[in-house]
Amino acid sequence: MRKDTQADPEAEKKEEADPANQAEAAKEEEEKVEDVMWEETFKSHSDSKPNGPSAVSLDFSLPGVEHVYGIPEHADTLRLKTTDNGDPYRLYNLDVFQYELYNPMALYGAVPVMLAHNAQRTTGIFWLNAAETWVDISSNTAGKVHLLQFYFLVPIVYTYVRWISESGIIDVFIMLGPTPNDVFSQYASLTGTQSFPPLASLGYHQCRWNYNDQEDVQSVDAGFDEHDIPYDFIWLDIEHTDGKRYFTWDPHKFATPKEMLQGLMDKKRKMVAIVDPHIKVDSNYKIHNEIRSRGFYIKNKDGGDYEGWCWPGSAGYPDFTRADMRAWWASMFAYDQYEGSMENLYTWNDMNEPSVFNGPEVTMHKDAMHGAWEHRDVHNLYGFYVQMATAEGLIQRSGGVERPFVLTRAFFAGSQRFGAVWTGDNAAEWDHLKISIPMCLSLGLVGISFCGADVGGFFKSPSTELLVRWYQTGAYQPFFRAHAHLDTPRREPWLFGPENTALIREAVRQRYTFMPYWYQQFYLAHRTGQPVMRPLWVEYPQDPATFALDDEFLIVTCLQTLLGAVLTFVCVCVPQVWFDIHTFQKHNGAQNLYIPVTMSSIPVFQRGGSIIPRKMRVRRSSSCMEHDPYTLYVALNPQRTAEGELYIDDGHTFNYEKKEFIHRRLSFANNVLSSVNLAPDAQFTTGSWIERIVILGASKPSKVTLKAAGECYTLRFSHMVILTGHCVNLLKCHQLFQV
Repeated sequence: MRKDTQADPEAEKKEEADPANQAEAAKEEEEKVEDVMWEETFKSHSDSKPNGPSAVSLDFSLPGVEHVYGIPEHADTLRLKTTDNGDPYRLYNLDVFQYELYNPMALYGAVPVMLAHNAQRTTGIFWLNAAETWVDISSNTAGKVHLLQFYFLVPIVYTYVRWISESGIIDVFIMLGPTPNDVFSQYASLTGTQSFPPLASLGYHQCRWNYNDQEDVQSVDAGFDEHDIPYDFIWLDIEHTDGKRYFTWDPHKFATPKEMLQGLMDKKRKMVAIVDPHIKVDSNYKIHNEIRSRGFYIKNKDGGDYEGWCWPGSAGYPDFTRADMRAWWASMFAYDQYEGSMENLYTWNDMNEPSVFNGPEVTMHKDAMHGAWEHRDVHNLYGFYVQMATAEGLIQRSGGVERPFVLTRAFFAGSQRFGAVWTGDNAAEWDHLKISIPMCLSLGLVGISFCGADVGGFFKSPSTELLVRWYQTGAYQPFFRAHAHLDTPRREPWLFGPENTALIREAVRQRYTFMPYWYQQFYLAHRTGQPVMRPLWVEYPQDPATFALDDEFLIVTCLQTLLGAVLTFVCVCVPQVWFDIHTFQKHNGAQNLYIPVTMSSIPVFQRGGSIIPRKMRVRRSSSCMEHDPYTLYVALNPQRTAEGELYIDDGHTFNYEKKEFIHRRLSFANNVLSSVNLAPDAQFTTGSWIERIVILGASKPSKVTLKAAGECYTLRFSHMVILTGHCVNLLKCHQLFQV
């Protein structure tokens, strides 16, 4: 290089030190920062911020608390982990492909509710914000002291929680407890309780993407009859529509949908069809034309209709934050609007995060507009409103008589009022079976009791053992549905050999024997907000051994533990007296039990002190069992007492709100089993009766008598099972029997 062209370092330093140059550089840097403040980029996407950058945040200090729970949805442990050395928990509804386990990443739903628990108290925090939210959790004992009554200073643990949302205001509710059930009640007073589902929806659901045509549906339906496996619902995914146009049927594959539905109705079975909220942009499609003409689509930042790419191709997205849009959507479920529909057709809302294949993170741009609101402000509410409008449509089509059933993938606080939720697109892996338990438990803690995971796993193909174990686990979770991806081999329950078919059959049939109990617990959840599927610490809040357990759970008085791969024993924590529901073997608490298991074992236990009503005559569907008799399982505690309830109504209408039901308390004490009417002003007639009573933990009696209508009858009995020689009327008896 020539000398006269070489840079002079000293000159450069002087130029950089020039105040004018420094000011210009600072101005350029400020402009760059300002540009970022008003617009951000994500890969190939840009996000304009017409209102500039914003965030709201608040920190909480929880003295004496080590265990916090909630803020679903995450594929993680029940007890929330500290996030000091990793990412915070994210709440932002997303369509996630094959989600990672034990990760704070966002999934399909978001409920910004956290429960804090120790042996003295349970409290809750409800952060009411529908924008993207992050939750940081840390725990520390260093330097923290607590002054006790006698002036001793001892260190106590503190948990710190930081909430931060991208937009909105700080709107926080603190639930003070002090018991877990108090917190559930307090939260329910804010967001509502679990909807009371139709009885049939608590049965078994058979689904895959997709059943090919009407003949395929009929063949699968017949297969259940041939192999003596009960079910209530068969499902149709997106391929049943005419080119992904929802509220339609493929004219070739499903040419006569009413004929298909009538065939199911004749067997007292039902169907669910998918209706997603992305609407194909097609001038020949009635739904699209009406939404566009009414101005109901979400708008882009320039004021035009927002369009994205989803299953139909180019699609518009209805603005469900608008009450008039929701009312119109509900009207589309009327029988004269939804052609081919009948009263036994129910609805599945998928892809309602919303899913936008060509959007940032496979969802909607944050600067899309809902009237005067940016999408960033209301994102986590979208699926909530879709399910709300759909449920209202199913109610309206029956004139307000029939209860709806709607399954949603995306959800928010309060979604429990409109139906069921599932854990999304899981995989056929043992760890996904295992994670289904804490995921469902977390949902139950924040009010969403009607939840479950795809039995067998959605992606990939399960081993035979995994499939059997998943049926055995799913049979004891609230929402019980098998589902599979389009590219997986068929996996109807009878395709894995006679031995495995028998194991699956037994798991499903066990579910149906417990239908009265499931229904009763959902009635309780509807009235009180208490979860149906609950962790052990809810029932044993002062037992620290239960606080982190998430591989076993309670259905109020039933306990089950997880079944893993190639197990010969399972370890079960039993805080009190429990009875194996199969062998009637008694297990005394408090202890950890090592229970031998085989492929035919489902380790389920009934708590001593409880009475569980069951129906043991399993038929092809729950509706076929409506008038069948009951068996009462009475499990005695060390005091030789037990209590339970029995709830009966018509199973499908809102007539229970008009006091058309039976609700009785059952109690066993002093060798007498009695029944008390809990709703004297209610009126309902049933053809069912109590035909058998099983007493667990009793010594062999010398005589058993039934007292009814002033008469005494001697009953036949064995050591464990008492058989009635006289039908016990559910409406009239007060003292059922004396031993």
